[in-house]
Amino acid sequence: MHVAHLQLHDFRSYPAVDVALEPGVNVFVGSNGQGKTNLVEAIDYLSRLSSHRVATDAPLIRAGANQAVVRAAVVREGRTATLEVELNPGRANRARVNRSPLPRVRDLAGIVRTVVFSPEDLALVKGDPGQRRRFLDDLLVLRTPRMAGVIADYERALKQRNSLLKTMYAARGSAREAALATLSVWDEALVRAGTELLRARQALAADLAPYLGKAYESVARGASRDDARLEYAANVLPQADPDDPDADPLVTGFRAELARRQSDEIGRGVTLVGPHRDDLVLTLGPGDEARLPVRGYASHGESWSFALALRLASYDLLRADGDDPILILDDVFAELDRDRRTQLAELVAGAEQVLVTAAVAADVPEQLRGATFIVEAGEVRRA
Repeated sequence: MHVAHLQLHDFRSYPAVDVALEPGVNVFVGSNGQGKTNLVEAIDYLSRLSSHRVATDAPLIRAGANQAVVRAAVVREGRTATLEVELNPGRANRARVNRSPLPRVRDLAGIVRTVVFSPEDLALVKGDPGQRRRFLDDLLVLRTPRMAGVIADYERALKQRNSLLKTMYAARGSAREAALATLSVWDEALVRAGTELLRARQALAADLAPYLGKAYESVARGASRDDARLEYAANVLPQADPDDPDADPLVTGFRAELARRQSDEIGRGVTLVGPHRDDLVLTLGPGDEARLPVRGYASHGESWSFALALRLASYDLLRADGDDPILILDDVFAELDRDRRTQLAELVAGAEQVLVTAAVAADVPEQLRGATFIVEAGEVRRA
């Protein structure tokens, strides 16, 4: 899979840009603030329908514009499809494939698959659990696009439930009874979508684990594939239902934990149970006794190696599913020493398409020299 053509209208700093890309390596070179990252961000947005740089769509729309459009010709197994997303502030976004509208924007997710390496990746190992949950969910949607709907259902139930909980603390009498009845409806919606999301994340973590060990061995000096591990930590545990032996133990456990924490949730006005409170635990060490969490204990170099290994593991897992994702290396080489630059370049050079951004061309290893574009003052030209 590769992007053959990229067109942007009022996306980030670009009123309009039209770039023909090549299979293999494409390098965008330009000083900071010239717009090189905006180009690869647009391609990644088509993949995940979100940015690896900001949490909302608003900053993606050029100042003063009413909407932004990202359009790309994507080649897969010799066939070309045109993917398009229209970003509309304050209104619903729209998506098209070959000019035909899609019923839902999220139906675009996963058609083109990307793996992004960027300086922000350190947040995967040093940041809060939300960063790691987002990492898992993005990868889930790339592997199984229908999970975008499950995640949306869960987030909707969570938002409605939190809103209701905020009003319940002061409710009395019949108002409180009505609120409790409504709460039970949202409990079931939360359990239904949350159980599916939890299972999918657990399965993904199990699938990713062996690739992580191999990738860490490749990028960390003197490491073995047993040094780096990950484990999904859920706050809901399976529980047997004594009245119904055929009941799903995870559903039973979820319901029981919601019932146990109900008074705490009403008092605090927030949902305390579910996969939105989970974490992906990352550890380093040569054995179980010497194993320590990466967050708080790993050196800067070890943290970088672990973050790179997570991205490489994602790439290898997606390739094992039968499709070569587009690799995006966004200003990452400036953050790495020479050895890690070379190791990373050797590992990804054989990808069907690699998109690299760099402020200085000399930062890009020899193994990743390819089609080069100069980005300057919002214009992109072939070198």
